[in-house]
Amino acid sequence: MKAYMQRMGRSLMLPVAVLPAAAILMGIGYWIDPNVMTGLGDPNFLSVFLVKAGGAIIDNLPVLFAVGLALGMSKDKDGAAALSGLVAFLVVTTLLSTATVGAMQGIPIEEVDPSFAKIGNAFIGILSGLIAAAMYNRFSQVKLPMALSFFSGKRLVPIMTALAMLVASGVLFFIWPVVFSGLVSFGEAISKLGAVGAGLYGFFNRLLIPTGLHHALNSVFWFDVAGINDIGNFLSGTGEKGVTGMYQAGFFPMMMFGLPAGAYAIYRNARPEKKKATASLMIAAAFASFFTGITEPLEFSFMFVAWPLYVLHAVLTGISLFISALFHWTAGFAFSAGLVDFVLSLRNPIANQPYMLLVQGLVMAVLYFFVFDFAIKKFNLMTPGREEGEDEVTPDIDTTGDNKFAVLANKIYQGLGGDANVTSIDNCTTRLRLTVSDTGKVDQAKIKATGVPGVKVIDDTNIQVIVGTEVQFVADEMNKIRNGAAPVTSQTVVEPEVEVAPKASVKETELYAVANGKVIPISDVQDDVFSAKMMGDGFAVIPSDGEVYTPVAGKVTSIFPTKHALGIQTESGIEVLLHMGLDTVELQGAPFTLNVEEGQILKKGDKIATIDLAALDAAGKKSDLIVVFTNQDVVENYDLVKSNQSTSANDSIGKVIVK
Repeated sequence: MKAYMQRMGRSLMLPVAVLPAAAILMGIGYWIDPNVMTGLGDPNFLSVFLVKAGGAIIDNLPVLFAVGLALGMSKDKDGAAALSGLVAFLVVTTLLSTATVGAMQGIPIEEVDPSFAKIGNAFIGILSGLIAAAMYNRFSQVKLPMALSFFSGKRLVPIMTALAMLVASGVLFFIWPVVFSGLVSFGEAISKLGAVGAGLYGFFNRLLIPTGLHHALNSVFWFDVAGINDIGNFLSGTGEKGVTGMYQAGFFPMMMFGLPAGAYAIYRNARPEKKKATASLMIAAAFASFFTGITEPLEFSFMFVAWPLYVLHAVLTGISLFISALFHWTAGFAFSAGLVDFVLSLRNPIANQPYMLLVQGLVMAVLYFFVFDFAIKKFNLMTPGREEGEDEVTPDIDTTGDNKFAVLANKIYQGLGGDANVTSIDNCTTRLRLTVSDTGKVDQAKIKATGVPGVKVIDDTNIQVIVGTEVQFVADEMNKIRNGAAPVTSQTVVEPEVEVAPKASVKETELYAVANGKVIPISDVQDDVFSAKMMGDGFAVIPSDGEVYTPVAGKVTSIFPTKHALGIQTESGIEVLLHMGLDTVELQGAPFTLNVEEGQILKKGDKIATIDLAALDAAGKKSDLIVVFTNQDVVENYDLVKSNQSTSANDSIGKVIVK
């Protein structure tokens, strides 16, 4: 489920990316003429033009979600999936429109349940996109009998999507009014709780945005469903000073200050290679939130990929509305709680101490930043820029026949069963992590014949191939084969000659304890790939603190993107892998702070990294610091003199001699 939610969040980035520009257009339009869409005063051509231009996107957000999710969640990102997403949305919104429901029930439109007027919301868009993607993944390869062959494959997908949405519409016909009216009743109940009620409203307002049901609550507090009419009374100046606007004021500190500060925390926690892309998204979305009060670009960027963070955002919104209502600081908006409406609100005589909302906003900014920063690190939340995925920058590897990685990838892919069996390809520091339809169909002997250190079957559908520290290049080549960018060849390929480096004049390398703790032989490490010495011989240290130092003198040759492993080459020619923790690749680098960079020359006592051991423990990961000699063929003798002894960091614990 976690992986599915993260895929959904990444897929939403396509439609979300266009929202900031639309929000800014609308904000400028309202800035030019606050009454642009009210019909009051003379119309301003430019204002109307800009507002409607931005509204063309913002007002059709559910449609964008349907199309974007269907495309992003489909297995090969085909346009037929996007078309099916549009079909799905059109079917449900047409069948459950006020006019259609009235016709089906045989009643006038004005007597139709008002909930159906809100059926074209974000929730319906998301539901449509997910159903369309599921239909594409299921039916895009189906072949029908000859008489119906025209409708086979991708042409079948929109048809099956339409049928699926007929069923979904039938279910929603009965469920939607009940849910909508229940929320209206709930809103009327909490409106009687004063400042606490305002806080609860703020919390549920944000929490319900993914479903589109926040409109039900808004109708209670902002309009005249329950006699509150907070927006109407504020704009007309007919309410009670210090009370009218209490269901709007708390949004200003959140939208103008809190969310932009949260965006900065997201940027700060992005992976180094993704900071630039993350910054472009966060800056645009944060500006839209601050200037116009349109928060969807920011909220949908982490709503699904890091849903606990979104819940915290809802809590902080509730706190903001509670504080402003408690102190009777009020302001209001015609559009949303951004800078444009805040400045316009200052003209309204019913606004009460509105400048205090700016002070509250500064406090909310600090609160948002530290809460977001703590939660992202503590729970390793995959906010934009922290995920591993198809948007990573990877080396451009040549796929010609004399490329050793392409040759190796080709043979392993064939041994796995090729396209018919391989369903996903991933890797950690030293191994390919593969999902297949059936591990029983894997030709392990064929894979082992390539010379890889080992093959590890996890269960019926998961298997690992131990390759070594160059595994990323092999994974890249395998993905190219799977995506059709490189051919699968079955003929015998002549392996390229491996250049043998001249033996170094230095024969002996001293080994140092990488941390305070207990030194153990690699055979005692609780991971059978390491303990079976598939990667090579070595040792490990069970650390008592998080300070990590170099195990040898040498040059840093590589650092893994998730910061949990790095390679060092000694003067004697030994290639050393330092692997920090077990299965820590899944933590995306969150617990590790590195003190070295590629190309750096290390000597005894140089600090490699600091590890947050508490974070490792909370994630259920072991902290073993593993040192492996990955080119074991050059090792003549290895002596670990302090095996199974407690030692201090940088103590000499043994030596290794090359041939």
